[in-house]
Amino acid sequence: MERGVAPSRETGYRAPEGGVMADGRKLKRSRNRVIAGVCAGLAEYLGWPVTRVRVIYLLVSILSVAFPGTIVYLILWFLMPGPDSA
Repeated sequence: MERGVAPSRETGYRAPEGGVMADGRKLKRSRNRVIAGVCAGLAEYLGWPVTRVRVIYLLVSILSVAFPGTIVYLILWFLMPGPDSA
């Protein structure tokens, strides 16, 4: 595949538009939260267990000396809509 060329229709790939997946899922914070619901919201969006997302986040944060992980979490906290958003 050439650089800058969109995936073909044959692959079935459809990029999310406006944070909404093709099946209607929206990325938003969750009510199932420990701090702000960011990890739980990502888990619900991806269809993964919440514990898996939290463990991955913890490992990435520890391996990156915690600072980048904290910044990403705070950015997502403010950018992701709350659980009550339509």
